[in-house]
Formats: sequence, C-alpha cells, structure tokens
Amino acid sequence: MANAANMIKVEQTGSAIRRHHSQRETLIGLKLNKIGRVTELPDTPAVRGMIAKVQHLVRVVDEK
Repeated sequence: MANAANMIKVEQTGSAIRRHHSQRETLIGLKLNKIGRVTELPDTPAVRGMIAKVQHLVRVVDEK
C-alpha cells in the first residue's frame, strides 16, 4: 500500500444514474457509490486513469 504521501482523496459529485455501464463500474472501482462520498486511494497511474474516465462525476479533494 502507498504511504500517506502518495494518497489522493476523491469525492463523487455526480450521479451514476443514466450513465454508461463502464462509468458505473469505474465509480465502484474508485469505491464510490453515492454523491458526497469521499474515498482515499493510492496515487497511481491506474487510479488517475479511472478518475479521468469519470472526471465529470468526481472531483479531487486533496492531493498529498
């Protein structure tokens, strides 16, 4: 697991309703399922790619 210096907090700001199945699966992969939920994930290229895929539904709260 990444240390605290390599973590990123992501908040869900948009609904997954009427979104493509792959976008819903990406939100689940980011451990997000409801608007307003915040999760802390390792700052890796894979996670950054997932955030980029659903950038209209999430926002980065804190980058350490």
